[in-house]
Amino acid sequence: MASSKHIVSDSSTLTGWFKSSHSGGGQGECLEVARGYANIPVRDSKAANGPALVFSTGGWSAFVAAVKQGELSA
Repeated sequence: MASSKHIVSDSSTLTGWFKSSHSGGGQGECLEVARGYANIPVRDSKAANGPALVFSTGGWSAFVAAVKQGELSA
């Protein structure tokens, strides 16, 4: 995965993108995650050629847990 430490500048160069089954409703606030990489690339679903943030597996797990527990505000 060609990237700086935590960003891939053109996420369309990666494969395996999927949206959560919880995405939808037309709000335009969907993330996509790519499978098959040692670290977890995440992008805005509306910006397929835009950047992706790259999380360590532990960092992604901590982020998901914080979201589920309501620890992050909008």
